[in-house]
Amino acid sequence: MSRSGVTVADESLSAFNDLKLGKKHKFIIYTLNDKKTDIVVEKTSNEADYDTFLEEFPENECKYAIYDFEYELGGGEGKRSKIVFFTWSPDTAPIRSKMVYASSKDALRRALNGVATDIQGTDFSEVAYEVVLDKVNRKV
Repeated sequence: MSRSGVTVADESLSAFNDLKLGKKHKFIIYTLNDKKTDIVVEKTSNEADYDTFLEEFPENECKYAIYDFEYELGGGEGKRSKIVFFTWSPDTAPIRSKMVYASSKDALRRALNGVATDIQGTDFSEVAYEVVLDKVNRKV
């Protein structure tokens, strides 16, 4: 349970394990349920296009997301894959929503074992492909 009292729904963990172990999803979008008591799965997708993933981030609403980020290593070393955790909290989202998401993030983040990198986004420039690529490359 988080500081905000929000818990992680079992379906949220199952979807993550399906992505991590079963490669059934390319990304997962998480949101808070209507009562703001549980972090639940809003959407899963097999769509590999990064721009399609970014289209799931609304301009005025907070979300969490997991993305199986594939990239090429320089020097012909082949492809790598890292699981990236996104906290999307746009500047235009309501302050109360941003506070609940910020205080609930740790509950979800701790429950998801195997995440390589965390990305905090308040606008689209902070979640751009090149920014994420740079961050995952630094951890190699």
